[in-house]
Amino acid sequence: MIKIERLSKSYGKNQVLRGIDLHLEKGKAYGFVGDNGSGKTTLFKCISGIETHEGKITSDLSNIKNHLGYLQTAPVFLSRITGWEYLKLLCTSRQIKEENFDEENIFELPLQEYAENYSTGMKKKLALTALLLQKNELFILDEPFSGVDFQSNLKILEIIQELKTNGKTLLISSHILSTLTDSCDFIYQLKDGVIQPFAHK
Repeated sequence: MIKIERLSKSYGKNQVLRGIDLHLEKGKAYGFVGDNGSGKTTLFKCISGIETHEGKITSDLSNIKNHLGYLQTAPVFLSRITGWEYLKLLCTSRQIKEENFDEENIFELPLQEYAENYSTGMKKKLALTALLLQKNELFILDEPFSGVDFQSNLKILEIIQELKTNGKTLLISSHILSTLTDSCDFIYQLKDGVIQPFAHK
């Protein structure tokens, strides 16, 4: 379980998050909706340790950052690194000895090509594949369905259901409400830095 208490974040005089409280359980997916600039990405960055914040985040995981996979809205890749090399790099960072990526290439990506030349959707699918290979316990997926083709969106929904079945915790944002209602156990709305229930399955 992950417990978030009174999490707040400001940039200068602009307070983006105002005392967020959340309890995140294993095997559950939590969806987040909100207008652009409502604080969804900021919340995700605070939980993942990218941004400093006020408030407290506690977990039964020894070090949450070592068990967390964060899929950003627009993944960025090093210049001149192939898809295969990216997967290898992400596995090595977690001391996972995996090299037979052809069998794990669930989106059938051209792994021998440079990742920087991938389309927007392909980049997102490569980054997600790497996070799955890391065998994380917590997944933060920021707009995972955006810029991805229809068949891949269906595959991502299948992956989310499988991760839940395996006891993983997921936080997902999307502008497409139907994708959240299809995949999430709880949906919250972020507005004016405050979080509130939006819908519940």
